[in-house]
Amino acid sequence: MLRKRVIPCLDVRNGRLTKGVKFAGNLDIGDPVETARRYYEEGADEIVFYDITASAEARGIFLDVVERVAAQIFIPFSVGGGISSVEDMRAVLLAGAEKISINSAAVKNPALISGGADAFGSQAVVVGMDVLRVPASGQIPSGYEVVIHGGRKRMGLDAIAWARRCEELGAGELCINSIDADGTKDGYELNLTRRIVDAVRIPVIASGGAGTPEHMYEAVSTGGASAALIASIVHYGEYTIRQCKEHMAERGAPVRLSW
Repeated sequence: MLRKRVIPCLDVRNGRLTKGVKFAGNLDIGDPVETARRYYEEGADEIVFYDITASAEARGIFLDVVERVAAQIFIPFSVGGGISSVEDMRAVLLAGAEKISINSAAVKNPALISGGADAFGSQAVVVGMDVLRVPASGQIPSGYEVVIHGGRKRMGLDAIAWARRCEELGAGELCINSIDADGTKDGYELNLTRRIVDAVRIPVIASGGAGTPEHMYEAVSTGGASAALIASIVHYGEYTIRQCKEHMAERGAPVRLSW
């Protein structure tokens, strides 16, 4: 049985770790490299870094941070934000990341997904989806709309349809972030997670809303996710990664506990 992964998410702005609620009110909460090292030592399976303003500011990725992280941790990590070409992907991988996460750029240029998969393999291409709950309509029958530029621009694109399209184009993994749940610590958007899990055959990471280890268990059980992305509950010291994984294991989720 494949192990369920626990993946801390580090949002970075101007080289500093930051956190907000529903994509707003972000505060500086530390150094991303030091934090990544701590999570690695606590037993994180992977780590995700997002440069949260790179796409909206139309600038490149923070390669200096990527290189510093690669020298400190020895687990897979992915990097997103400001990646808009295969050349950008190559630069991030050469800086030490194992995976590239694309979001806004993929929506605007879907060929970027297939280009990255052809050049580096599907396993290196993660498509992030920021999703907003909306009234169901002919254009958005699922009631879930894709939003880009860090929650700033609604696209009129149905999230379930986009998930299927990403898989067709060669994405190796999807990271589904609920804007409605993000930072609230009230639990993941399990309906959204399960609907996308059921719509595709590639791994799905649940993101947005973790407040307790039980929420993480629900994401990989009820939601069917392959991994649970977490931020606030570990950033603010409410739980350690080990505590989260031990709870998940006690509830029957297959997780890696030895490190």
